[in-house]
Formats: sequence, structure tokens, C-alpha cells
Amino acid sequence: MRLQVLIATQGQSGHRLLGQMQIRSDAIIGNQCGRYEVETFSFHGYDVQVYSCRERGVGLNRNHIWMRANADICLFADDDVRYDDHYAEKILTEFSKHPEADVLLFNFHCKNKTREEYIIPKWKRVRWYNSLRYGTYRIAVRTERVRRANIAFSLLFGGGARYGSGEDCIFLHDCLRHGLKIYACPIFLGEVSHQDSTWFDGYTQKFFHDKGALFAHLFPRLAKPFCLAFLVRHPSFRTDGLPFWKAYHAMKGGIQEYLGKYSEGVPCEKTADLRQQ
Repeated sequence: MRLQVLIATQGQSGHRLLGQMQIRSDAIIGNQCGRYEVETFSFHGYDVQVYSCRERGVGLNRNHIWMRANADICLFADDDVRYDDHYAEKILTEFSKHPEADVLLFNFHCKNKTREEYIIPKWKRVRWYNSLRYGTYRIAVRTERVRRANIAFSLLFGGGARYGSGEDCIFLHDCLRHGLKIYACPIFLGEVSHQDSTWFDGYTQKFFHDKGALFAHLFPRLAKPFCLAFLVRHPSFRTDGLPFWKAYHAMKGGIQEYLGKYSEGVPCEKTADLRQQ
């Protein structure tokens, strides 16, 4: 089997990023910047493709490189990840040992101690009710199995989109909805810095509003109970002067907007159309 790392980044020039991330496999880079350009070259004997474009949005960027992937296994990546020396062997070994797995989720050490990072304690099956804790950079997939299910990243959720995050949750949710098998693996592949973010500005009203919209997309009939459970399970999120009920009110606003009951600046019928993205 062959592995490709699919890296979403922006504003890159030159090839320093590959060294910073310690890439030791084939890779495709989506570089959102001020130019259109395609590069192909060899890095430490591995094939690398770089697609530079002017568009913005992490979902669009990931889809841009996802549609060009041709390896047996793909690992989605952010540009603040630094891999261990043998990450490729670890991933391919796990997929070889578990032919039933369509998607595997891996561990990373987090350098930013102020950010909560879930650590997978043991090998386990991932279901709809425990699939919301994994960032995209943890996700490795069997390319053809996921492609056959016609799964891609949302253009409505994620950095640079209308709602600031959640494209990772939606991707995994869509995999489960199409019957693909997802497993969480306790193996560590490297570390992630989480020092900077293109979408996270603290636990503000917009943060909770966008989370409400995400729950409305994932669980339309149970969005409000999921919002309450989210606030109860993560009391540290209720900062920046947003007490429990104010945060919940912001989440309900996101639910109502997403489901088309009202919309700030977007007609309700257009909001309904956006839910299909």
C-alpha cells in the first residue's frame, strides 16, 4: 500500500513546510495564496504535488487536493503538525492489520496546553455518538472506499466558511451515514502545535452560534439537547463573559438560522439550500 499526506495550508512560498512537518511519504499540498500554480517535485525520494490557488476556505482547499489523491491510503493534515519519523509505517501497518477499517483516527501530542485534546486510550469502534472529538489531521482513509461513498468536505463549515468549524465532524458523520467503519487507534503519529487558528477567536458568541448550526446539521431533531450536553460537559468553554444560558441562547440562534427559521442577512430559502453543501 502507498500513503499520501494531504496538507491544507495557506500563504506558503518555497518548500520549507515539508521539512517543518518532517514529511516522509508522498504528499499533496493545497496552498491558498495569491497565485495559481502547480508544482511537482521529489522530496527525500517521495513524490510531492503543490496546488496553489487564490480561493479561500479550508473545506474547498481539502477538496481541491482530495480529488487529486491517488494513493491507497490518505492522511489529512494541517500545517502545524510535525510527524514522527515512522508515521507512514505506523499508518500502513494498522490498515494492513485491520482490513475491515475504512477510516482510522490517530493520536497526536498537543503543544498548546490551553487547548483540550482528546487522547485515544485504546482501540475502539467509533459511532455517531462519539465521533465529534476528532480533528481532520487525525483522519486517515482508504481512498477508494471513501470515494465510492462520494464523501467530501463541507463548504459551509470550517475556517473561511460561513460557520467557523465542524468540517471534520461532518466528514466523519457522513462516513458513518454511508456505512463506513471507523476505528480510533491509540498510536501517536507526532505532535500538533495548535498555537494559531484561522477560525478560533475564543469562546465567543459566534463560537457558540456556529456550534449550534453544526448540531443542527448533524442532528436536526436533537440539536437543542446536544447543545445542552455540550455546555454541561465542557464548562471551561463558558468564558469571555458568556454564562451558561447566554451561551445556550447563542447556540439556539445558530440552530434557528441553520434550519431556516430565521437568517441574519441570508433569506431563509437560501439558508435551507446551504444545508445541502
